[in-house]
Amino acid sequence: MKNKIIAGNWKMNKTIAETKTLIGSLIPLVADTNNTVIICVPFTDLATAVELTKGTNIHVGAQNCHWKESGAFTGEIAPSMLVELGVEYVVIGHSERRTYFGETDATVLARTNAALSAGLKPIVCIGETLAERESGNMEKVLRRQIVEGFKGITAEQLANVIVAYEPVWAIGTGVTATDEQANDSIAFCRSVFAEIYGEEVANALYIQYGGSMNDKNAAGLLAMEHIDGGLIGGASLVAEKFSGVVNAHK
Repeated sequence: MKNKIIAGNWKMNKTIAETKTLIGSLIPLVADTNNTVIICVPFTDLATAVELTKGTNIHVGAQNCHWKESGAFTGEIAPSMLVELGVEYVVIGHSERRTYFGETDATVLARTNAALSAGLKPIVCIGETLAERESGNMEKVLRRQIVEGFKGITAEQLANVIVAYEPVWAIGTGVTATDEQANDSIAFCRSVFAEIYGEEVANALYIQYGGSMNDKNAAGLLAMEHIDGGLIGGASLVAEKFSGVVNAHK
């Protein structure tokens, strides 16, 4: 069995002062886990998070990066800037970026390539909307996001990628896919990766579930065969709740 990778996506939350409090509370609560723990914090909190987690088992990620190393891209952050801070991971293609900020499969691929080239480990998000699921297009959408969003990514590069399957209809809504729904969807995603890279590579790939996973439902979800971890939103903002997810699978 793989260990699990549990990543907290803080989204646009937490000042530096609040970051210090949350990390200080979180460190002892997750110190004994065999799972990989990541916190993906706002840009303004990154330096603080990296400093406070030194010598702990908590890794730090950013929530986005640009596909260029420099240039006239006001408001954007280059991958090398994250590496310089000591950041290890970066979330790419989150549904909120796709929905509100025009992210496409092509820009997801460009950001993923840039992140990998800089030595970051991308957490690449895929997932269907409620309308896409109810119209019977879930598999078509997921296949497109994988084929287009990973075009040209080699098997060697994929070893440094985490995929987060996030049904858009379950993000921030309090609605969670059932354990079986989440497992079946991730099994389908893994089958598409297997078509492209072969079964061995696909089986080694970490595919998380994201979508209202919390300390109450994590144990059931993480017990599923194909669910290799979680990308946690709201529950990652409270140390006790996030550690409850981390410790839900021993």
